[in-house]
Amino acid sequence: MGSRRRPWVSALLALAAIELCCVHGASAAASFGDNFEITGAEDHVKTSADGQTWYLYLDQKTGVGFQTKQRYLFGWFSMKLKLVGNDSAGIVTAYYMCSDTDAAPQRDELDFEFLGNRTGQPYIIQTNVYHSGVGGREMRHSLWFDPTADFHTYSILWNAKHIVFFVDKVPIRVYPNDAGKPSNSFFPIAKPMYVFSSIWNADDWATRGGLEKTDWNKGPFVSSYRDFAADSCAWPTDSGAPPACAAATGDSWWDQPPAWALDEGQREDSAWVGRNLVIYDYCGDRERFPAPPEECALRTTAS
Repeated sequence: MGSRRRPWVSALLALAAIELCCVHGASAAASFGDNFEITGAEDHVKTSADGQTWYLYLDQKTGVGFQTKQRYLFGWFSMKLKLVGNDSAGIVTAYYMCSDTDAAPQRDELDFEFLGNRTGQPYIIQTNVYHSGVGGREMRHSLWFDPTADFHTYSILWNAKHIVFFVDKVPIRVYPNDAGKPSNSFFPIAKPMYVFSSIWNADDWATRGGLEKTDWNKGPFVSSYRDFAADSCAWPTDSGAPPACAAATGDSWWDQPPAWALDEGQREDSAWVGRNLVIYDYCGDRERFPAPPEECALRTTAS
């Protein structure tokens, strides 16, 4: 798998075009201000001259983040990131979807979290799912490349059948819903979400369980972003009726049969990831979950 980057097949080959053109209110060619608003200290965000690359800065004073102006329910969401280089112990770069702020008690959330490390040691990528304010569905993976050397693409496919976390089109995690009956009651399906990113200090837990602390002498720490794309069901910004696409009727490519399951090549890649890159899987943690959560059983029949 390491040298193979299988693209989507059939209808999903359109992804390459999606990430280069305007799609449902988000464009890979749009500036930061077109799609996002800053959350936090504005002087800790910088952009390239053409507005296409965005930089978030963390120092001992504060971190910063941004969020989309638009909410979405189901679709394909993609961003290219280059992570903090060199000594990044204690630093977390988060790229995620959330139905409200992180503090909202009943929020739904889909997370990519990149856990920094000491110089020369690999990043760990953590994914998580929240439903109605409850999380605890963490998986951790190592990566097959240096995420600080160049930009790589991190994407989420979200439909009523499953949630898939991708790295450079490789599915590293599938979170199933109705792989059979009964369906997964711990599945975000009703609340539209914003797309967020942030950089922050988490040295109380992020690196070796909090043993490695942030070295502020190495700051400021910078994460870089470009080419955001969302082909999705855009939710009205006012309080009007839900859009027709919220009914998940199958009119969009991301809610048609090719997107309801991994294709053969993706299954091979996913299996390779499972054999070689998984560091932690909550489904196997009997200390936390003596009885595995219900969705863990769905994996046996999911794509």
